[in-house]
Amino acid sequence: MGILAKIPETSLWANRKCLLICAIVAIANMQYGLDSAAIGSLQAMPGFLEVFGYKDPSQPGGYAIEGTFQRLIGSLLTLGAFLSSLVAGAFAHFFGRKSALWIACVLNAIACIIQISTTDKVAVYIGRLVLGLANGFLVTFSNIYASPAHLRAVMVALFSEWVNIGSIIGAAVTNATKSRLDKASYQIPLGTLFIVPTFLAVGLLFVPESPRYLLYKGKIEEARKALQQLRGDSLSPEAFELEWVEMVKGIEEEKQAASTIGPLDMFKGTELRRTLLCYGVIATQTGAGSWFIISYATYFMIVAGLSVDDAFKFSVMNTCLGFIGVNLGMYLMRHVMGRRTVLMTGAVAQGCAMLGMAISATVAPGTLSARNCVIAFNALFMFSYNAFVGDATYPTATELVSTRLRSWSVGSAISLGYFLAWLTGFCSPYFINPEDLNWGAKYAYIWAGSNLCCLIFFYFFVPETKGRTLEEIDELFANRVSVRNFKNFKTTIAAEALKDVENRVPGAEQKLGIAEHVDEA
Repeated sequence: MGILAKIPETSLWANRKCLLICAIVAIANMQYGLDSAAIGSLQAMPGFLEVFGYKDPSQPGGYAIEGTFQRLIGSLLTLGAFLSSLVAGAFAHFFGRKSALWIACVLNAIACIIQISTTDKVAVYIGRLVLGLANGFLVTFSNIYASPAHLRAVMVALFSEWVNIGSIIGAAVTNATKSRLDKASYQIPLGTLFIVPTFLAVGLLFVPESPRYLLYKGKIEEARKALQQLRGDSLSPEAFELEWVEMVKGIEEEKQAASTIGPLDMFKGTELRRTLLCYGVIATQTGAGSWFIISYATYFMIVAGLSVDDAFKFSVMNTCLGFIGVNLGMYLMRHVMGRRTVLMTGAVAQGCAMLGMAISATVAPGTLSARNCVIAFNALFMFSYNAFVGDATYPTATELVSTRLRSWSVGSAISLGYFLAWLTGFCSPYFINPEDLNWGAKYAYIWAGSNLCCLIFFYFFVPETKGRTLEEIDELFANRVSVRNFKNFKTTIAAEALKDVENRVPGAEQKLGIAEHVDEA
């Protein structure tokens, strides 16, 4: 017989303070949505093309954009994000996560000023690279912030929430300025990129450092104070003590298991499995085809035969559908499905949308029906991606890695994701641009096959982590539990923490009401 202990699950309302703090940190991801919507739409905007493109009467908007410039404004952003997220682990180890977010706010402002004030392509390239450096820090550190186990999917999925809010704002602003033929047509959308650094810089004044990070740095009192600020209002004193003791025990055990904390530790022993899983889950964001759709959807629809006005309207519609999908996905992860089921459902839905788009372009190229299919399957993809894979990848990836190596592992994984996104952004124009291969919607065949590979990966390799604390997940990987047994394996760390709490606070077990006797596996 043994004790099965579990920290009590509390409602979103009870955790409203923690949720608000996580939402403030997660606003960093809004920059990604704003920029994706703005840059994706600017490439089809006459006012922007008049400055950075060239006249081409054969194109629906009367202007065209050089493939090299199109590739670089997208790929330099991801290159910058790749570089900054690659060094994120080292930076966090020495300076902390809040400092990284402060620096990202400053770099964001500098990048915005450069892009708004110039008409020189080289300066635009520099601005895109600097903005990418900022985005790498924003995405990495906002996604590894603290949250309770039973609410982690909701709080980390705020990434997708803010991305879609940013996309809606960006799409609405570009839709409002698309008819202008002066520089303001693109300067106004680029000006929206000041929103995130401004709000985040103010919000960080009220946000504590991550409790687990402080514990690893040996700042015990500061860590407890930070946890109290995040969770103290939502838990009873006994439940708070249980969560604190479990966190301390988990970190102590990790420190005993490994004497060093560095990038090479990610590839040693059981950490190798965790690192590769994290890399694989993040890579499926690109594997789904999201970067292709997000970056080139508006331009792609114009090439397919839509007018500039209609393409912008459908772009706004798609971002709104994505927002609806995000909220559906958050509900499903919290109340209906596990992480694996959400991810596998998404791979199937996304693959079908891509396949439908490609088949329509094959059987009826250049027809009104094919164009309508491009619109419909784009919309279906945006909804399904945001509801499933887009929503679940960051919660899953950040849970899979070791607590002590989280900054290193997630940072390098996001760096890999940005590299793959850069590769997609650099290569996609070759496939869809009329000057090059001119595949059009047939390019989606590649992404349909890619989604099939993602489905296989999710089914055979990704374990179910829903409802587990980070310390429990550490124990599961340390015991080399298989994917099949991951969900039902009985961990001991919570029971050990409960015994410690019982020694400190007699009667805590009865007050918590969370312990029951079960047969040990």
